Amino acid sequence: MSVFKKLFQIFGPIVLAALVLFVFLISPFGVKRISQTTIEKAALSQSPNIFKGSAVKKAALSQNYVPFFGSSELSRMDALHPSVLAQKYQRSYRPFLLGSPGTQSLTHYWGMQGISQQLKNKKAVFIVSPQWFVKKGIDPNAFSFYYSNLETVEWLRHAKNTRMDRYAAMRLLNMPSARSSETIERCILRIAAGQKLTSTERTYLNLRYNILQHEDQMFSMLTLKDRRSLIEKGEKQLPDAYSTAGLNQVAEKLGKENTTNNRFNVDNNFWNKRLKNNYQKLRNEQSNFSYVQSVEYSDFELVLNEFAKQHTDVLFIIPPINQKWADYTGLSMDMIHHFNRKIKYQLNSQGFSNIVDLSDDGASPYFMQDTIHLGWKGWLRVDQHVDPFLNKKQGKTAYKINNYFYTKNWQQKTNVTSD
Repeated sequence: MSVFKKLFQIFGPIVLAALVLFVFLISPFGVKRISQTTIEKAALSQSPNIFKGSAVKKAALSQNYVPFFGSSELSRMDALHPSVLAQKYQRSYRPFLLGSPGTQSLTHYWGMQGISQQLKNKKAVFIVSPQWFVKKGIDPNAFSFYYSNLETVEWLRHAKNTRMDRYAAMRLLNMPSARSSETIERCILRIAAGQKLTSTERTYLNLRYNILQHEDQMFSMLTLKDRRSLIEKGEKQLPDAYSTAGLNQVAEKLGKENTTNNRFNVDNNFWNKRLKNNYQKLRNEQSNFSYVQSVEYSDFELVLNEFAKQHTDVLFIIPPINQKWADYTGLSMDMIHHFNRKIKYQLNSQGFSNIVDLSDDGASPYFMQDTIHLGWKGWLRVDQHVDPFLNKKQGKTAYKINNYFYTKNWQQKTNVTSD
């Protein structure tokens, strides 16, 4: 046997497999059916792979799933969590949880790029956390963790010379993620400068898009957390028929049972794991914190701009902060009120009028599960706004985006007196 034949026997199958895989990856994307079980798991998983991908999100949001944008509060799955209530009382919608610890406005904006058609003329719920609005906005490492090449390529394929796209490009260039590919970085630089992409760059993006879509379908569902047991556990704690009084009793009972070992009314497990051994070091530690001046306000404007572009009807929720913890750490409630006025002005002045401001409820017993996250009674209050909003007939949106909110002047403004 010749040397060539021997080499072909050894390496031929490998080369052939690589060739087949390459052709598969660059071929036009074919829609693969995603099972209902996968969608059910993905809606609750808060998996980074699902967040960064688009296939599963598209499949779910094309059905009766509604995007719930937020961050770490979505992980607090007690019996009054929106996902539990929706399933227990067989509602016409199911929450699809988009967000985990570290997700903020900028990550949500990029995560929205692959589901633009699923947001068009639909409804959404968006939880705005005051803690996002620190001076420099999102931490670059957190952004990198949730960064998606797929969503960036999708955005680049449709980006135009608009204030929104130029600002998004400039913010992305501030992140290490933008330098993951020289070609992608060059494309982002063009958009930031208000220039058109070349035909070669567009061809590259189309090929890259096909590859990334295939990878999304092949790999994004491999390591899904199955948290459905948490929902089932929560359901068993609820009354068979929906009753505000009955649910309030459940919230009271669970809150009382789970906040017995500390004076801040935070969950016992959270206290033991996160605060018990170091809380004394945190006295007055937050006295200089401010959420009033931040680049996050302009990042948030990207989200609003995208919602306006897709005519999405959105319910915004502003959660409170545990009042006892704020008093202990010295967090200024006057500063929080300034934050509320500023963020509500940004929303209301552009036509986003569905706002649930819970910022004054931080002292209400069992409203919070820990220092900053909604708990038993807090989730119940949220549900009393979310359910009627999602069951109300879709109305026409009348948004009027103001590019002023992309400016440094707005980011640094402190004296907003009207909401």
